Amino acid sequence: MYIVDLTFDCYQDTTLEAAEQAIVRLVNALRFNGQIIGEEFPTTLKDGFFITRVMCPEEDALHPLNHSPFVKFSLDKLNEAGLLQPKVKVIGQDIHSNGSDTCTSPSSYILYTTYLHTCSPLYCGDDFMPVPLYKVPAVANGDFKALLKWQEDWQACDQIQINGATRCEFAAIKELADIDSDLFRRGMDLSKRIRYLTKKPVYYYLYRVGGLSKEQELSRKCPKCHGDWRLDEPWFGLFDFRCDDCELVSNISWDFQ
Repeated sequence: MYIVDLTFDCYQDTTLEAAEQAIVRLVNALRFNGQIIGEEFPTTLKDGFFITRVMCPEEDALHPLNHSPFVKFSLDKLNEAGLLQPKVKVIGQDIHSNGSDTCTSPSSYILYTTYLHTCSPLYCGDDFMPVPLYKVPAVANGDFKALLKWQEDWQACDQIQINGATRCEFAAIKELADIDSDLFRRGMDLSKRIRYLTKKPVYYYLYRVGGLSKEQELSRKCPKCHGDWRLDEPWFGLFDFRCDDCELVSNISWDFQ
């Protein structure tokens, strides 16, 4: 990912409140379109202009060709707050963050995330790199807000079960690992939508922990169709199971790895 500064010049008198609201509106629009990543975007006021630092999945993520209708609307609204459209300065590549998928036409996608990930939850099925969301059609209302809210909820459940400090852990695991959970239902609906829009398979990652033994884990069937789905070799070294009919992937329980 790339560290980018957005500089907003004031072309007329404005208030801090009006400028802040306009900048926040634009930042949210860019985030929900996948053009910037993360949840914290520090903004400074210096010599009459504002600077907001963001993280982008690609060097040219903020190119106008990638803008959603909401981003364009938010850019237009800057003028009402007395701000010019931002100057974009790419500071450089962040050495600690994920890269991005560069495939021109992935053969499939994987919906996958963890509490540690700040990147796109949509991965390429060819090289398992995160796909910038603006490279696929918007899932709802012109952007990817629904997908990113699903990701936030998945990561929250993952953080709770990793910490294991409260009884909420068991409810969180159910959301991550049970095909009857609300989180699974929402994720599968999003997978189906992306599948429809891209005409490509979209596999949903079903978390797995617990179980009685490794032998039992290895003989596990697909939880939806109850068919065989164990792979001879793990897909990308992570997914031990894959059902091409149900478009699900999973792992041998983390308790036995």
